[in-house]
Amino acid sequence: MTIYDDLEAILLDEEAIHAEVRRLGEQISKDYADRQPHLIGVLKGSIVFLSDLIRTLTVPVTLDFISISPYGAPTPSGVVRIRKDLDDPIEGRDVIVVEGIIDTGLTLSYLLRNFKTRNPASLKVCAFVNKRAQRIIDLSVDYVGREIPDKFVVGYGLDYRQRYRNLPVLGVLKPSALD
Repeated sequence: MTIYDDLEAILLDEEAIHAEVRRLGEQISKDYADRQPHLIGVLKGSIVFLSDLIRTLTVPVTLDFISISPYGAPTPSGVVRIRKDLDDPIEGRDVIVVEGIIDTGLTLSYLLRNFKTRNPASLKVCAFVNKRAQRIIDLSVDYVGREIPDKFVVGYGLDYRQRYRNLPVLGVLKPSALD
């Protein structure tokens, strides 16, 4: 048995993933040529993407992380519990929130509202994958690797019950694995 056995299909192989990350890195480097962006990774789903992304950037960057979890059932407010807050203030900084995936938009919407109260110079969003079919709150995503269909995906940092994050591909999980 391997970590691939529970996949129904591979949406993005390693080569396609690296091409998307390079493209995003080039665009961010161009957009921030005269600035130093402060990247905030949303744990845990962004960690693999963020670690690859920062190695493609040609501008100096700083990093921080935030860990959040929803309070019970999802609500339209998207209220979450901050499990690990930022280590450094973001006031006056050019912030890019880095997500592995955006589904409903509830959590990200909450984070953006929270971060805006901290007075960053600018606030942008970079997501490796964007799943619009699940969107409840309309959000502007500044940098997107790929739009994906309404399928349960794992790999490249994304998980199901803390498994599959280590897959080097982005795959669709078989329904039988969703137990």
